[in-house]
Amino acid sequence: VQLVESGGGLVQAGGSLRLSCAASGFTFEDYAVGWFRQAPGKEREAVTCITVNDGNSYYADSVAGRFTISSDTANKKTVYLQMNSLISEDTAIYTCAAGLFAPCTIVQKGSPFELRAFGSWGQGTQVTVSS
Repeated sequence: VQLVESGGGLVQAGGSLRLSCAASGFTFEDYAVGWFRQAPGKEREAVTCITVNDGNSYYADSVAGRFTISSDTANKKTVYLQMNSLISEDTAIYTCAAGLFAPCTIVQKGSPFELRAFGSWGQGTQVTVSS
C-alpha cells in the first residue's frame, strides 16, 4: 500500500497548480483521501478530503472556493487537488493520506482520533507560492 504525490512546484501568487495522489497496490474504493499541508513553524492542517465512493468533498475555510479535490471515478486510483488563486500562505509541504472509511470531518475538527484513521501517507510534495 503506497501513495505517491506529484505536481508540486513554484508558482506566482494568483497562479494554479494541480497535485495528484496515486494509489499503488490498492484502489481508493471505500477510502477517504485527504490532503494535509504543513508550513515551516506551523502545525499540520487538513485542507480538504473526499470520500471516493460518493465523491463528497470537504474543505477547510482557508481554501474553500479556491481548491477543488476530485477523484478518478473510472479506476479509483488517483485523487487530484486543483489549487487556484494561490497565495503566499499556501506555501507548504502537501501530503495526501488515505484511510478505509476514514472521517472527512477531520477537515473541520482535526482531532487525533480522526487523524489515526488515515493510515497510509505519501511522501509529500513542496508547493511554493511567490508573492
